[in-house]
Amino acid sequence: MTTDFIADYLDEVRWIADHLDRQRIQQLVDLLADVRASGGRLFIIGVGGSAGNASHAVNDFRKLAGFEAYAPTDNVSELTARINDEGWDTCLANWLTASRLHSRDALCVLSVGGGDVERGVSVSLVRAIDLARAVGARVCGIVGRDGGYTAQAADVCLIVPPLRPSTITAHAESFQAVIWHLVVCHPLLKIAETKWEQLEK
Repeated sequence: MTTDFIADYLDEVRWIADHLDRQRIQQLVDLLADVRASGGRLFIIGVGGSAGNASHAVNDFRKLAGFEAYAPTDNVSELTARINDEGWDTCLANWLTASRLHSRDALCVLSVGGGDVERGVSVSLVRAIDLARAVGARVCGIVGRDGGYTAQAADVCLIVPPLRPSTITAHAESFQAVIWHLVVCHPLLKIAETKWEQLEK
């Protein structure tokens, strides 16, 4: 039974990799290259495991792709103060307001469901997207399932296609990492070598 699960899981990984929308990935690269060229900043948001991914992605976009990039969830003191005083639903949007999010910037959403106000899921992401749209910032996302609000509102949204409900979250969050690493390594964005690649030369 255990070996069957392992085989099935890895088969799903292969299937998802084969069915990712290559054209949409290129659109994501092009959007980010345009934002960087115009002097815009990149704000990456996510909650739960996607918040951890946002932090890692910020490191890569800053170090490898030369972006001025931030993840609101890295600032634990401010974020929890806003949650405590203003509420969870608006904490990310208010953080972005304090950062003077503007039209040259981009907001990148990492999420499994993409946000859904009606079902009360990841409403903080929805409010952040609404703010970005209001100020004219570009919005992109890497999400799972049908993408929720992010897929509806983003300029470019890549959906990680699921095969079965029991592994949606695992694959969505895993492929966020696959995709952002692909993006920062893309010739249009990468400006710095990683350490091990330098040592191999």
